Amino acid sequence: MNREHHRHPSFTSSSFSSSPSSPLLLSSNTLSLHTQTMPSSLSATTPHHHLQTLLDSARPFLRGDLASIDPNLPSLISLLRSVGAGECWHKHGSFLDHLVDIHRILHLWKSPRSVSLCGLFHSAYSNSYVNLAIFDPSTGRDVVRGHVGDDAERLIHLFCVVPRQQLIHDDLLFRYDDGELVEHLKASEASIRDAKEKGVFDGEESWRKKLQNVVPAQGIHVKHIRTGEDVHVSRRVVAIFLMLTMADFCDQLYGFQDVLFDNVNGRLEFSGNNYWGLWPGNGKPGLWLNSISRMGAVYTLIVREEEIFIEEKRRKGVEVAADHDRDENIELPLPPVFNNCTMVLDAGDQIIARDLYWEAVCDVPSKGLERAEELLVESIKKNPFVGEPYVVLSQVYLTNGRFEEAEKHAERGLTLLLEWGCPWDKRTSWEGWIAWSRVLFMKAKEKTWPDTSFGILNLGLVK
Repeated sequence: MNREHHRHPSFTSSSFSSSPSSPLLLSSNTLSLHTQTMPSSLSATTPHHHLQTLLDSARPFLRGDLASIDPNLPSLISLLRSVGAGECWHKHGSFLDHLVDIHRILHLWKSPRSVSLCGLFHSAYSNSYVNLAIFDPSTGRDVVRGHVGDDAERLIHLFCVVPRQQLIHDDLLFRYDDGELVEHLKASEASIRDAKEKGVFDGEESWRKKLQNVVPAQGIHVKHIRTGEDVHVSRRVVAIFLMLTMADFCDQLYGFQDVLFDNVNGRLEFSGNNYWGLWPGNGKPGLWLNSISRMGAVYTLIVREEEIFIEEKRRKGVEVAADHDRDENIELPLPPVFNNCTMVLDAGDQIIARDLYWEAVCDVPSKGLERAEELLVESIKKNPFVGEPYVVLSQVYLTNGRFEEAEKHAERGLTLLLEWGCPWDKRTSWEGWIAWSRVLFMKAKEKTWPDTSFGILNLGLVK
């Protein structure tokens, strides 16, 4: 099989010891800590050059220059459209829109090409969640393989036959509580430093023993969702499916699913059955961030354990060529969200932050800008990980002539939106949020803002 090959397994997180902050559970009890240490705080605003790098990466998507991302991408999207992906309903739009969005998110998260293409076709044979078989898995695999290659098609097919709810939630996410994840993230940071700097490897550490029990080095076996046969999934592919599920959920989830599953505690445990929920609902941002942050934490633990595994093998003089049975040829980048997947957002704070934001954006005509500012500032304190509250607050500051504060908040909001690759407030598209954020950032730098309604409508061009 012609899989991607790298002599040495590669990780984006090549030096965990240089992480700017220790992992922690972000809750109201830790606000004084996170404002001192987190990159999300305005005291540590992302440098302009980082923002420019993010914009450069996003611009081909914003301009539809997809061939510059992947020469085959336009034809692949045409293929998906030709088999009806654009005619299938999917959560907050069409299936085609969702597939293209997932590819964009994974690409912006620096995923390998095979993983990004898996995202582009990720439910094309149907899977354990949705009935979207635009390609027949018994006859269409050769067709898909001919377009995306062996590596990507293998991942696509595997993703479509594993019991994903069981794998991601029952077997991984629900095996940890939030506090335990925070402790294990902190311990794993020290472990990776000891392994790299001192050659010290302690397989009896509690975080390593638990992870090895949950996801052993040689992978796991799950049941094929249609045949019931055993399916082997390597540990690195488990990690890839975690990251893909993060991208999948953050693109499609909003308030509608909270109603369906009665997600009142914000932990997305799929415990409710409100099938009577009316689509599309009120468009309110969904309570999925705690779940995604936990996925990211488990993903980081796997990445760190994999790097320790490879480092120990190297120091023992074992052949360091990638072990294809373990899929060591597949790189494991760290998504830039939640401080490179080292933070767990408290579920309760997520709810408070969302509701403060919603009140600010919906009730400003009756409560005024001063109240909107108070609500948005508190929302950001509770949840500094999404861009939209910063962006809306930037407009408040612009309206009040507070241009320096407006510039900092517009820059931070724009950075977060570019890092996520999708919107949290899905009433407007990602492209729309990016464009509006850039307008605010530009006008703040120019120290000018309209004072008439027609002046607001006149905005649009980004220089």
